[in-house]
Amino acid sequence: MNHEAHVSVEERVLGFLSGQTTESPFSLFAQLREMGPVISVRNPLGESVGNSWMITKMDIATQVLKDAKSFTVDPSSIESDSGFREDILTEKNSSPDTFFTGKSMLFIDGIDHKRLRRLVSKAFTPKYMESLRPRIQELADELIDQVKDKGRMDLVKDYAYPLPINVISEMLGVPKEDRANLQIWSSAIAKGLGWGKQDPGIQKHLKEFGAYTKELVERKRITPADDLISQLIEIEEEGEQLNEDELISMITLLIFAGHETTSNLIATGTMMLFDHPEQLDQLKADLSLIPTAVEELLRFNGPTTSVGPRFAKVDLELAGQSIKKGDMLLIMVKSANRDEEKFHDSDGLDITRDIHRHLAFGFGMHMCLGAPLARVEGDIAFTTLLGRLPNLQLSIPPEEVNWQFSISSQSIESLPVSF
Repeated sequence: MNHEAHVSVEERVLGFLSGQTTESPFSLFAQLREMGPVISVRNPLGESVGNSWMITKMDIATQVLKDAKSFTVDPSSIESDSGFREDILTEKNSSPDTFFTGKSMLFIDGIDHKRLRRLVSKAFTPKYMESLRPRIQELADELIDQVKDKGRMDLVKDYAYPLPINVISEMLGVPKEDRANLQIWSSAIAKGLGWGKQDPGIQKHLKEFGAYTKELVERKRITPADDLISQLIEIEEEGEQLNEDELISMITLLIFAGHETTSNLIATGTMMLFDHPEQLDQLKADLSLIPTAVEELLRFNGPTTSVGPRFAKVDLELAGQSIKKGDMLLIMVKSANRDEEKFHDSDGLDITRDIHRHLAFGFGMHMCLGAPLARVEGDIAFTTLLGRLPNLQLSIPPEEVNWQFSISSQSIESLPVSF
């Protein structure tokens, strides 16, 4: 690759990492995969905080994600001067922690991670998620009922967002009247936080989210119900399994992760089908293909661009690159899911594709706890949408769809459709 081309790629990487570009990342990822599976990139948090690397291919991404001996999500455990989360953490005050500022499962490894994950994993089994199908189906049908006679809707605001937020809120025991605020806080966090990025006002949203969750926990202590928050409080009160800070961090994580990515899956997945009308027609003709189609939509353009960064615990060599202790690794799961060595016609959408593995939910000990729930919701969401609204079509030119890009995710703000 000549110098000019390399500079061009570097500039595009910097624009991507800084969140200053609205360019779809896939052509950039394809160029980076040609350069190699482990690419040195300028640290998005600044030159003073160590080296950073971008992981672009499936095998190396999987290796890093499952190797807990060599890599960690918690840079403080290796005395790394990473700067990651520092700009948020330095402004901590007496407000309750959220999943981003506290010690949630996202940012700890080892015994503590296993303990926290074990406490909630009983509620997130595939068997339990399947038991929720009738209620999720009711919620999906209610949303379609509200718009069916109008002949049009905003698929994001009227369907893709309210379905998962209502599901996770019912599981946790969040009152209906509080759910609008959850949208405000979650949207602010999804769009306003990134590596080296902190939008104005994000502190306020984080504090309000934490304070609300603390107050909700206090209400549940007084009047427990048949919900997950009440179960977690009961666990906390039984002993040292879960303390108050961990409880609040856990609940904010479940609220945020429990709907934000699934909402993106439904909206982005629908847009991908609009972009591939022959695939959409095939799916409408045979709704039994939807579970397979959901996996392909997750692979092709899933909600998550990158999972949380990993930090090298030791000096090591990775795909011929010399990684130093404390270096930050940015794992681009969207790039790995387009790896030409793993998927035939990797840039093509094929709803009948037989997928053995994708990384849309991550991998290893930090693999998304809610993956079974997301799959059930995706199955019901698309089956109901296409089954009840077979004439569904985009109401605006595709180039007018308003995409929101961040380092960790890609979402659609609004998607007007008619039917």
